Formats: sequence, structure tokens, C-alpha cells
Amino acid sequence: MTAVPKEKMSLEEYLEFDSNAEGRFEYFDGEVYEMSGGSPEHSLLASRIGRLLGNQLDPKGCLVFQSDVKIKVPQLPPYRYSDVSALCGKPIYEPLINQKLLVNPTLIVEVLSPSTEKYDRASKFKAYKSIESLQNYLLVWQDEKFLMLLTRHSEKFWFQSEYGSGDVMKIESPDCELNVDEIYQGII
Repeated sequence: MTAVPKEKMSLEEYLEFDSNAEGRFEYFDGEVYEMSGGSPEHSLLASRIGRLLGNQLDPKGCLVFQSDVKIKVPQLPPYRYSDVSALCGKPIYEPLINQKLLVNPTLIVEVLSPSTEKYDRASKFKAYKSIESLQNYLLVWQDEKFLMLLTRHSEKFWFQSEYGSGDVMKIESPDCELNVDEIYQGII
């Protein structure tokens, strides 16, 4: 595990640090934050969702990315890590020093941890909304069978829908469905 520096960093120092670090770190206004290590449930839920999405989307020519892909977030530069992201069509990458930032995800998934729930639901979502291509933001609770899907209606309006045990969620972009009980099977 790489220690988080105590002093503020420039963007250039952060990019160098992050490219050589073990683990994932995010940068905000000179501060570097280590992404939570995650619980077994967190890891299982993220990988399960990635697999379920991949099974449906791969045959359609879509791509599903895991947590190591950096996503360009215009409002909160330089990038953020999500648990899962997806898009249909050709991925667009923007180079940043020795990094490749994904520019055009249409779906971003975050599995909520107790330490990151407030950030993921508020500040991170607010920043993610600045991604032009983003159509859906899926929040996944790890301690109960509960999903919240935020779907872009317009530049200013997002619809919120909630799903629990027995529900099947339909996502328009990318075109897929997720069964809540299948996501959580054997985990909760």
C-alpha cells in the first residue's frame, strides 16, 4: 500500500505519484485521497455488476470497464475512478501525460461504502454530471438489496428510480437490464 502524502501536491506531482502508486488515489484541489480498500461485499458487487453488464452488452459491441479505468471529469479534474462504467460505440480517450482518460461513458456505477456514500451520492455525482455523454448513474448499496438509478432527462434534470428485492431495472443507455436479486445472490 502506498502512503498518501501529507502535503499538498501540484497536478503534475499527483499524476506522477498516481502512475507509480499501488492502489487508487483521487486528487482534489491539491489534496490526495486514497480510495477506500473496499469490503469483500463491495468487490463482489462491483465484479458481479460488471459481469452481468458484460454478458448483455459485449454481444452488442459495447464495452464494460472495471475500476482501474480513469474517467475524465470536467468539473473535478483530472479524473475519477468508478467501480464500473460502460458505453456503446467507440471509446474516446484523452491523453494526459502518460495516462489515458475515458471521455465518453454513458453509465457509471458506484458501490457505496460507509466511508464514501455521502461523497458518491452528492459531490461525486455533481461532478459526474459534467460528463456530456453520461446518461445513467447507478448507486449500489452493499449492506442491503437496494439500487438507485439516476437518469439524465435534460441538462438540469435527472430522474431518480429505486429498486429492491424482486425488481428488475431497465437501463436505456446502454440498453440492458439488471435483476436486483441476481446482483446480490450469495452476497446478502
